[in-house]
Amino acid sequence: MGSASPRDHLMKLLEPVVSAEGLDLEDITVTQAGKRRLLRVIVDRDGGVSLDDVADVSQAVSAALDDDDAMGQAAYTLEVSSPGVDRPLTEPRHWRRAAKRLVKAEMRDGTVVEGRILAADEAGVDLDVEGAARRLDYEDLTRGRVQVEFRRIDDVDGDEG
Repeated sequence: MGSASPRDHLMKLLEPVVSAEGLDLEDITVTQAGKRRLLRVIVDRDGGVSLDDVADVSQAVSAALDDDDAMGQAAYTLEVSSPGVDRPLTEPRHWRRAAKRLVKAEMRDGTVVEGRILAADEAGVDLDVEGAARRLDYEDLTRGRVQVEFRRIDDVDGDEG
């Protein structure tokens, strides 16, 4: 295995397994949980992840781990889930998947821009900032975060009970 960390080994092992299920492997963490270890596998894709997707990926990941013995002989718990709303937006696909959402974008110059995502491509993201479109290139961004909204812009007026 050389100088590769256990996490790097798991990422390399599981990325093609997750990809074969039509999803992106976003992250892997291994933490101690009492006497067991917890292996958390975060997956996502355009359009979101269903419970059936999670079940299918969980079975495929479990089989790959058994075949590779990457987790060793000690007991562990496998948890497969999609990223939460608090996941930082760091990749073009993260920004694209957050279309129409309100975000705070942290810029490399230390400023923060808040706006709603209009569109995102491989070079940058277009935000509606106070009614005006603003283009942010990824090279100028450090990361973004979706802001929690209790009433989204696409909610229909008059639907209030």
